[in-house]
Amino acid sequence: MTTSPPSSFDSKAFLKVVSHQSGVYRMYDSGGTVIYVGKAKDLKNRLASYFRSKVDSIKTRTLVRQISDIQVTVTHTETEALILEHNLIKQYQPRYNVLLRDDKSYPWIVITGHRHPRIGLHRGARKLKGDYFGPYPSGGAVRESLHLMQKIFPVRQCEDAVYANRSRPCLLYQLKRCAGPCVAGLVSEEEYAQQVELARLFLAGKNQQVIGSLVGKMESASGDLRFEEAARYRDQIQALRRVTEQQSVSGNVLDELDVVGVAFEQGTACIHVLFIRQGKVLGSRSYFPKVPADTDLDEVVQSFLLQFYLSGQGGRQIPSEVLLDVALEDEALIADTLSQTAGYKVRVQSRTRAERARFIKLAAINAQSALRSRLAHQSTMAARLAQLEELLELDGPINRMECFDISHTMGERTVASCVVFNRDGPFSAEYRRFNIEGITGGDDYAAMEQVLERRFGKQQEPDKVPDVLFIDGGLGQLRRAEEILARQLDFLGGKHPLLIGIAKGVTRKAGLETLIMGESHEELHLPADMPALHLIQHIRDESHRFAITGHRARRAKARTTSTLEDIPGVGPKRRQALLKYLGGLQEVKKASVDDLARVPGISTELAQAIHEALHGH
Repeated sequence: MTTSPPSSFDSKAFLKVVSHQSGVYRMYDSGGTVIYVGKAKDLKNRLASYFRSKVDSIKTRTLVRQISDIQVTVTHTETEALILEHNLIKQYQPRYNVLLRDDKSYPWIVITGHRHPRIGLHRGARKLKGDYFGPYPSGGAVRESLHLMQKIFPVRQCEDAVYANRSRPCLLYQLKRCAGPCVAGLVSEEEYAQQVELARLFLAGKNQQVIGSLVGKMESASGDLRFEEAARYRDQIQALRRVTEQQSVSGNVLDELDVVGVAFEQGTACIHVLFIRQGKVLGSRSYFPKVPADTDLDEVVQSFLLQFYLSGQGGRQIPSEVLLDVALEDEALIADTLSQTAGYKVRVQSRTRAERARFIKLAAINAQSALRSRLAHQSTMAARLAQLEELLELDGPINRMECFDISHTMGERTVASCVVFNRDGPFSAEYRRFNIEGITGGDDYAAMEQVLERRFGKQQEPDKVPDVLFIDGGLGQLRRAEEILARQLDFLGGKHPLLIGIAKGVTRKAGLETLIMGESHEELHLPADMPALHLIQHIRDESHRFAITGHRARRAKARTTSTLEDIPGVGPKRRQALLKYLGGLQEVKKASVDDLARVPGISTELAQAIHEALHGH
């Protein structure tokens, strides 16, 4: 049921018709925009609290002044109201609600369903056949775990494309970190399957079962006088015990557990989550939700928990237990809501002792440390930005800056980057890369022209147009950029960014850059210790890093992807035969049609097709 007040908002008339049942309310401003979403056990009592004659909260007074309309949806239970509130906040993103902007895709470790399974990192939908373990808080945490596992279990971690084209074992086989299933005869199917199963049990937290199995194998090998094999099992057991000691959580801690620490100062909140799975600490991560001014800590934590666990984003799962360092009035309600969503019992508690209390304290310390670093960075950023605004003498504040850079190697695989900074610093969610095509290799002017046309060649939202636009280059690049933007004025909504070229000094050392101002082309040489220059260097270096990272990835992909994979009729066996017989991809490219036809399994017709595909005929 939905109840709406008259179009000319009258709180007294509205409150007369509101139900005492549980439900969710949406507050609208005069423009019809949802500015706040809330839930209540008793809608009438909760909404009446907004319109009392004396309201202490500045946030509430400011909110009430903007209310033009309220819509109410009644629910059967308070749990339903909590879930509906979350869905509406996610839909409308109201400016007076606490908002968690977490678009991160959480990584998993996967053991594939291949004939010779591989262990690797996986992001996104779990469509690949195999067993998944996680999710982990970051890719770094997964890579660290994979590196440790490589020392214990000689299971391949290479991609299937690499595995399919090996004719001899790689260096990892020599280092005894892979059993070499890619080459026949190096490891038996049974032994490899046993190592995969041990790795699977280890990731499932059954460390003692793994150690027991290895001890049995070691004793059996020793009893049969296979001392070299027994020594390998002994080394594996020792390595596994060392890793278990580093990762395991002592005490009676549940397998699935998140520990949440909170720090809140100067209107900024940091929520630090410690992830524990299968008895192991997988890692942790700090979150900084958007918090409207004068918001209570209780609302910050509750909103975070609901948005964090109910969004189901990036492969995140609800654990069996959530520990908090802040006591919430609605802990039981939140637990019921999470349990209903997860389909199993979830406990949410703040009053703990012994081992759990120790982890709560650790999460709280990490939250406080991360918040202090954030506030220090914001203070430094504000000082640098204030000085830059004074230096540039702009009409208004700088809310958005962008910087463009071009990266290539001898004209190969050109990539352009666009990085974005707002008043808080780097705004990585809006970073973009552009693969540059259809230009002469090494023509940076043409590359800059293409990227600017693609960036600004369509209608822009006012807040997406930068106040300042930096071009990593000299006067030539700046002039080209001015020409392009002059043609795009219709798309900029009447806002014209200030263009600034960043020319490197003769020695190309930091601090010796020359700033070239747009239109006047006046040159500025700022002191090396000037905070405004440090901000410009940060933006320029970030664009350079982002461009180079993209260029290297594009170049590596081109060089590691076998061109043979795209040729019809050339499957894994024929690719391996070609590479093995002729001695590598470069030799295949050099081979004539007759040379290709001599490879076992390659007919004259197929050899002709391969030659034409490789040479573009």
